[in-house]
Order: sequence, then structure tokens, then C-alpha cells
Amino acid sequence: MTEKALRLGTRRSKLAMAQSGQVADAVSQVTGRPVELVEITTYGDVSREHLAQIGGTGVFVAALREALARGEVDFAVHSLKDLPTAQPEELVLAAVPVREDPRDVIVARDALKLTDLPRGARIGTGSPRRMAQLNAYALSHGLDIETVPIRGNVDTRIGYVHKGELDAVVLAAAGLNRIGRSDEVTDFLSVDTVLPAPGQGALAIECAAGNAELIAALAELDDPFTRVAVTAERSLLAALEAGCSAPVGALADFPPLSAPLERGDPQADGQIVKELRLRGVVGTTDGTTMVQLSTTGPVPETHEAATALGRELATEMLAQGATGLMGERAQ
Repeated sequence: MTEKALRLGTRRSKLAMAQSGQVADAVSQVTGRPVELVEITTYGDVSREHLAQIGGTGVFVAALREALARGEVDFAVHSLKDLPTAQPEELVLAAVPVREDPRDVIVARDALKLTDLPRGARIGTGSPRRMAQLNAYALSHGLDIETVPIRGNVDTRIGYVHKGELDAVVLAAAGLNRIGRSDEVTDFLSVDTVLPAPGQGALAIECAAGNAELIAALAELDDPFTRVAVTAERSLLAALEAGCSAPVGALADFPPLSAPLERGDPQADGQIVKELRLRGVVGTTDGTTMVQLSTTGPVPETHEAATALGRELATEMLAQGATGLMGERAQ
């Protein structure tokens, strides 16, 4: 008799279905059980408002978590950057698999790179974090750009460029890689230009805290380097008391592995990882005021040590004036 299928809760978007399908295959391999996708519509999927207005954090997650709590699904897959920093007691983050490319990318008309865009170029993004950093980069490099708030899935966003309504849009490299559309990227934005969202490129596999057998099975998909990195990033975000609609960028990386990671080769052979570098940025969306700091230290051995690293950098950023930059909440 075949074992009962595990039910994986997922959002219905093309990207969510793609990444959930990849996780489903991996979970089938480690458990020997079939996995079926259960599609769940979230508030973030149906609302047409801008993310900054509907609260950003959690709008894509709440319905999935409710389905988990009610026992309608056995586990759920989220984009980690959508996950609120506070973890509910009844749920556990069972696995954070190897991270995809964390960078942001540009899809521009005529295969243009960021620095080749014409004066007055209109760049679409729904993220205050991307707006802040792009505008700051433009100001410091003499570029003349206009950031335009947009919403919608990957097709909708790239469509604005194809239709000539925008010169370029900014998207996450990881998302395009997962749906097989990385060939449409015209420029990869260096993390020195735009720091990604905390947790960007990483997935979170969540299940009920009481399901010890499933927690143990899912743990086989966990990547300790990715987990320690995103823990530090999310701790920074939490300490700044910022939701995912706030203009905060953060990236924890391992200096010898950073270049291979950006090339999509996270396990570079023979590289000994001894240090973790955490960078954080917060700024006004017009790019005129930015607080950007970094810290490097030994790779944290525990969840608590990774959390402390994020908190410490946040404290330094707040001391340098980050507090006044966090208040850009859309009313």
C-alpha cells in the first residue's frame, strides 16, 4: 500500500507553484512519500493595492499559515523574504534549503544595462528598498532615472517593458531562475549597488511544531550556511522594527563563497568558510539619505549568535540615524 500523500500548501502564482514543485520533488525523495500541491489564495495575491499600503509583511503568508494551523496542509513553502520576522509558536521553520542567487536584476528594453539607460529612464518596482538604493546610486553616479511604483506578477512587470510603458523593471534573480526566464535579464545588479531584501533568494519550509516526524524529514533539506545567513538578515530587519515594505536591504554572505554564490554555485569546492559578512542599508526612497553599514565576524555557530549579529548591526545603524528613515509608512 502506498503511503498517504503529504499535502504542500502553496500560493497559486507561477513562481510559487514552480518553487513549491521543486520542494515537493525533494521532499518526496527524502520521505519516500508522494507530495500533492494544495493551492491557496492569499490576500496579497488578490489585492491590487501597493504592498507598502497593505502592510507588506505577511500578506502572502497568513492564509498558508492558517491552513497549516487547521491541518488542511502538512507543510507550506514560502519565499523567505515574505515571512514576518516573528515566528508563531505553533509552527516551525523546518528547513531553509540552499539559497538561489540573492541579487536583484534589471529587465530593460533593447537589452540595456542600468548604466546605459537613457536620461529620464522610467524604472518600475514595487519595492521602496529598490527605489531607495537605485535613486541613491543614480544620484552618486550622475544618472537621471525615475522610479515608478508597480505591482503584478513577473509576466505583468516584464510586460510593461515590452509594451514600452517603462524602460526597465527590477526583479529578483532567484524568481526568474526558478521559472526558467533568466535569459530575459539584461543586467545583474551588484549587491554593492542594491542590497537585496532580507532572505531574498531563499525558501522557507514550514510545518506544525507538533509534527516531529515531518520536522525530522524536512530537516534533511536544510542548508546550515543559508539558514545562518538569513537568520542574521532577518534579525537585523526585526531589530530595525521594519516590515518587508520598509526600505531595508540586508545580505549576509561568506566572503570566499560570495562570487560563486552570485554565479549560482553555492558550494564552491575547497573553499573554507570562516567568516560571515553582514551588510545592511536603509534609506529614503528618493535616495538622498542612506545609512549603510557592515560587520564581519566568525560564522555564528548557533541561532542565537546569528540573531545577535543582526541585532548588533541594527543598533549601530539606528545610532547613525536609521530610526528617522524607517517612518516612511504609506498612510
